[in-house]
Amino acid sequence: MSIHVFLVLISGLFWTIVYIDAIRIGFKYKTYAIPFWALALNIAWELLCTVFGIIEVGVNEQIVVNIIWFIFDLFIVYTYFKYGFQDSNFTIRSQFNFWSIVVIGGSFLIQYLFIYEFGMIRGVIYAAFLQNFIMSVLFINLLEKRQSSKGQSMLIAVSKCIGTIAPTILFGYLGTRATAGPVHFVLGVGALILVFDIMYIYLLYKTIKSEKRGKLVVG
Repeated sequence: MSIHVFLVLISGLFWTIVYIDAIRIGFKYKTYAIPFWALALNIAWELLCTVFGIIEVGVNEQIVVNIIWFIFDLFIVYTYFKYGFQDSNFTIRSQFNFWSIVVIGGSFLIQYLFIYEFGMIRGVIYAAFLQNFIMSVLFINLLEKRQSSKGQSMLIAVSKCIGTIAPTILFGYLGTRATAGPVHFVLGVGALILVFDIMYIYLLYKTIKSEKRGKLVVG
């Protein structure tokens, strides 16, 4: 197994763990576990990358991983529409549904424009790392908004971090034949993502520890 395939599989494995645990948490605690803007960009990226990827390069390891992620994301989107209204600022569910659909539609347009502007390979890579960075920031925002660890877990936080380090090394440092060498944009944004992911892991750890301490005091 080549180092390139190994890194793709590591990324696929740990991001799949993120999605599975997000689904578990969503149904168990009746909430959504992935910040919605990041979720909308993700599901648009996965579908468009799968379709355009099959057209341009056929089926490979990354395409298979994308399909798996897309299926899991459908369940996470379901938890958002089922439980997200209670966490929103909307007073009417129809408004919540409408604007959520607008965001998803806009996300598809944004992802398509990345592919159109930069080409299939670099377009999907640029978009993936930008939305990953957005997700890192929004996880911290979600923690602050909820003032608790509700809908979040250390498994998601750590798995996201590891699942992003792998493609950062692959595309940002090693480079591939498709990218014609290392992509410095990926290396820079990947480093930023790592910083924010570590910050989120630390803040979530402190929150969970504080909540456990509070339960002991109450008990």
